[in-house]
Amino acid sequence: QVQLVESGGGLVQAGGSLRLSCAASGSTFRLYAIGWYRQAPGKGREWVASISSDGSTNYIDSVKDRFTISRDNAKNTVYLQMNSLKPEDTAVYYCHIPSRGAWGQGTQVTVSS
Repeated sequence: QVQLVESGGGLVQAGGSLRLSCAASGSTFRLYAIGWYRQAPGKGREWVASISSDGSTNYIDSVKDRFTISRDNAKNTVYLQMNSLKPEDTAVYYCHIPSRGAWGQGTQVTVSS
């Protein structure tokens, strides 16, 4: 059983930064690939970034060079550093461990123009 708890969302002006955190339970965190997803109002859930067990990363084109996904296995935590935020980044952000079918509860990110 894996449970995910997210934090770090909030309201920020365009051009600002936020760092999202996702803390996981369990003893095998370091073995999991983990992804960040987002869902804007009235839209479907969209993949944003992922990090593998060996640390390799991938991003949706719209956030490349602005967002950075990372992990701290000693803390069972994955992060999403978001810089140069745009209003179109406004969404509920979720972390996900595909191999466990686990999702976080989501954290709201709102970017004002």
